[in-house]
Amino acid sequence: MPKHALRRVMAATTAAVGALALGLTDATAHATPSTLDYVALGDSYSAGSGVLPIDLTNLICLRSTANYPHVIADATGARLKDVTCGAARTADFAQAQYPGVAPQLDALSTGTDLVTLTIGGNDNSTFINAITACGTAGVLSGGQGSPCKDKYGTSFEDEIEANTYPALKAALRDVGARAPHARVAALGYPWITPATADPSCFLRLPVAAGDVPYLRDIQAHLNDAVRRAAEETGATYVDFSGVSDGHDACEAPGTRWIEPLLFGSNVVPVHPNALGERRMAEHTMSVLGLS
Repeated sequence: MPKHALRRVMAATTAAVGALALGLTDATAHATPSTLDYVALGDSYSAGSGVLPIDLTNLICLRSTANYPHVIADATGARLKDVTCGAARTADFAQAQYPGVAPQLDALSTGTDLVTLTIGGNDNSTFINAITACGTAGVLSGGQGSPCKDKYGTSFEDEIEANTYPALKAALRDVGARAPHARVAALGYPWITPATADPSCFLRLPVAAGDVPYLRDIQAHLNDAVRRAAEETGATYVDFSGVSDGHDACEAPGTRWIEPLLFGSNVVPVHPNALGERRMAEHTMSVLGLS
């Protein structure tokens, strides 16, 4: 082969190899996922209140560094901005919950990729009022009948429908406006009570036998309000009704995700323990396709 022809073949081969290498490099670069900018919002179920270790940068919010947002961030390598805060209500997304605690929405931006939240249980003081009322009634009745249901009827569910549900929709719309490119996951609450009364649980969760399903129905109504608000605002609802069944506060340590009212292992009763926070993270990642 003449030398000039050989040089042309070698040049063409070199160019082809270079183009192929450049193409592979380009493809690899595009295939490497960028780090997620992740903002965690919400109440004590999001904050992991009562789970050690405590986030010492903000003691007033009783936030744990082992809460489900931290578990998700550790598993995905996301850059986490955690502004969850114990006792938060939907109103605290747009207003300062405590002096020095900024509105949670301030953490969001157009660069936010992922938002998770658990919120609504403190609106109308639904959880604390229902647990306190039914616990007191249960003790006074010796665990018999349904004194809480008999006294309060549909009042808790009525407040959820009239106040919490529209507040949830408004809060989720605000999240979408502040973080228009983010995927938003609204988590339901894992089951606190079993479907039916467990007599052996009365000392730990002193709720009358007929009020155990009553409390569960209230929680189901709240979770349904979260689901509807999420679906109507383009958020993803993370449903725990199936996966948390059998992991309520009446189960044994190591099985339960939620601690009981009395004789539990958390300083904050009727809240997720470390196992519950991990399982909430794992199920959320599964629903979002992050695991």
